[in-house]
Amino acid sequence: MNRYLDVIKLLWSAAIAAELEYRANFVLATLTSLGNLAGSLFGLSLFYNGTGYTFEGWRWQEALIVLGVFTVLQGFSSTFLSPNLNKIVTYVQQGTLDFVLLKPINSQFWLSTHTLSPWGVPDILFGSIIIGYAGSLLGLTIGDYLLSAIPLIFGFISLYSLWFMLGATSIWFVKIYNVTEVLRGLLEAGRYPMVAYPIAYRFFFTFVVPVAFLTTVPAETMLGRVQLGWVIGAGVLALFLFAIATVFWRFALRFYTSASS
Repeated sequence: MNRYLDVIKLLWSAAIAAELEYRANFVLATLTSLGNLAGSLFGLSLFYNGTGYTFEGWRWQEALIVLGVFTVLQGFSSTFLSPNLNKIVTYVQQGTLDFVLLKPINSQFWLSTHTLSPWGVPDILFGSIIIGYAGSLLGLTIGDYLLSAIPLIFGFISLYSLWFMLGATSIWFVKIYNVTEVLRGLLEAGRYPMVAYPIAYRFFFTFVVPVAFLTTVPAETMLGRVQLGWVIGAGVLALFLFAIATVFWRFALRFYTSASS
């Protein structure tokens, strides 16, 4: 374990040093995050301001919690998942996956952690601010926030596993950029509570693409009204998807032909 932690420390230090050579990018990333957040808040406000409509069982402040969780998740994706997992396609295309497989370290671990991008940090900060603001209006405690971290971590693992499996399919199909964009597009549904969608869509976003476990379940846990079964289900789903992703990667490597073969 210490060996892997030392590797992460070295890799991330180098990645941050390289990214900070272009510091203006952080300002642009912050402005982009503010713009996206403003658009999300405007869209959510259309359901609540002046229309008399509300999502069933969700007040404005509670819906803000969901949006905040979604924004944090988006920042996590931009910081850790996108810069790593999207490059799997490039490695396969260019044949540089050979060099990854030759490294004396688990290939899935290296592909998943070898770099990070600080440009997703503004989303994490802004999402946390929204959660803190809405939580203060609702009288939430530190314990509520900490409790919601459990299903939120499960959501992170589930999202990583799905994304990694899509990246692994590049061994067969090579160019799958559009597939990952479809996944990111489907995750946009997490901006709103699941009750905002018709029953058929709720089923799809719960049992097919588990968007509900990424945003709505953590938000309901924070609000203290989630059933224990949903949290357990989120944990089981996360562990199952992670195990499937690991097995799927090993299976995919059987079909990988190196650049020299």
